[in-house]
Amino acid sequence: MKIDLKDLTIEKTHEHFKNGDFTSVELTENYLDEIAKKNKDINAYLEVFDDAINAAKQADLMLNSDKSNVLTGIPCAIKDNILIKGKIASASSKILEKYKATYNATVISKLGRENVVFLGRTNMDEFAMGGSTENSAYGVTKNPYDTERVAGGSSGGSAAAVAMDGALFALGSDMGGSVRQPSSFCGVIGLKPTYGAISRYGLMSVGSSLDQIGPVTKTVADCEIVFNAIKGIDEKDGTTLIPNNKHQFPNKSQNTNYKSIIGVPYHFLEGDGIDKEVISLFNKAIDTFKAKGYEVKEIKLPNIAYSLMAYYIIMPAEVSSNMARFDGVKYGLHIDGKDIIDDYLETRHSGFGKEVIRRILLGTYVLSSGYYDAYYNRANAVRRMITDDFKKAFESVDIIATPTTPGPAFKIGEKTDDPMKMYLEDIFTVTANLTGLPAISIPCGFMKEGGNDLPVGLQLMTRHCEEDTLFEAGKDYSSK
Repeated sequence: MKIDLKDLTIEKTHEHFKNGDFTSVELTENYLDEIAKKNKDINAYLEVFDDAINAAKQADLMLNSDKSNVLTGIPCAIKDNILIKGKIASASSKILEKYKATYNATVISKLGRENVVFLGRTNMDEFAMGGSTENSAYGVTKNPYDTERVAGGSSGGSAAAVAMDGALFALGSDMGGSVRQPSSFCGVIGLKPTYGAISRYGLMSVGSSLDQIGPVTKTVADCEIVFNAIKGIDEKDGTTLIPNNKHQFPNKSQNTNYKSIIGVPYHFLEGDGIDKEVISLFNKAIDTFKAKGYEVKEIKLPNIAYSLMAYYIIMPAEVSSNMARFDGVKYGLHIDGKDIIDDYLETRHSGFGKEVIRRILLGTYVLSSGYYDAYYNRANAVRRMITDDFKKAFESVDIIATPTTPGPAFKIGEKTDDPMKMYLEDIFTVTANLTGLPAISIPCGFMKEGGNDLPVGLQLMTRHCEEDTLFEAGKDYSSK
């Protein structure tokens, strides 16, 4: 049967399952048909799993036995750096082209217990290094709104898969905006959770103090459902945390209609390189919040201008350390050289793309003797200053709002020869990773570029472990 996938949400789909309107097998078949039709042009998926229908059959058994929940039978896509036992996990790199995972990531185990249907693995920038998916060893992912433009990165395949109706939700990973930026470019919802809220066990580590797995969905309500299913402490990941006591909102216990106070760092929105139409759409979003009864305050974040510089020292340093394991000896690609050192050099030279090599070299430099204090330690000091700025701001506001990106999706090839221009795409998103704070990107309108309507995203950040605040405000905004 033909199912209209456009307006489906997780909750609506669960109701359809319960009402007998269609089965998980029928829904999965529709998604597989949509992928077959669109993926050749979009390149969101690197692989569609051949056992998806069997998984859907198992889900239908659960649905028929009343042992199901809201995620049972829901088809989803998984970024290529999250391990699924027995499946290839290449991180879109030649060095892991044929590597098959030997265990499940914790998030996969949790979703597996819900009997979700894994449709396939999605394209990404190699080892999550990039903001356009142009760094994939297997071709760029194109934007479903305009195939001459990027889908964003590094989770471009996950965002494009949801946007093209090729999955009901997807998982990505966010090291500096890698879930939120492509979600903004593709007109979907993307969440970067609190650092430690979701286990990173089974996620290929690149920036260990920055990375978080996050959901990509069509609605804020769906994002909340997926987040609640995969969050939680994990003995296999020492960085996971038990949420602390929530901030006590002023008079919230007496006022059930309390609206979060939104802070806007207007001083940070006046920089060069931010599209005027993006600012216009952002201001309209803020007006929408005001109309719904939210108080909006101007705030100052004195050191936020240094966030990009600090990030592009800390992140490559962690990359340099994490990438040392890919040596052509333990697993993955191996190329014979004249001796063992040459084996190592030849394997890495052939297995890594230029952006990965660039970041390894930069990270090795800032960690080297004589430069460690001048660069890495100083960057971490700036990181602490930025974190303190946000803590102070959250004494008077509950949410900090900015655009997600300085512009809409850019054209394929437009920024590949200028790494600095590419890195500036992260200007609004990296602070959430430096501080560990949760942040969500929500579509806030479209702007016309080259004859196409391109999505623009609104970013909301809040205190540690208060994702509920983001969901509440996001659902309120989206109900306009």
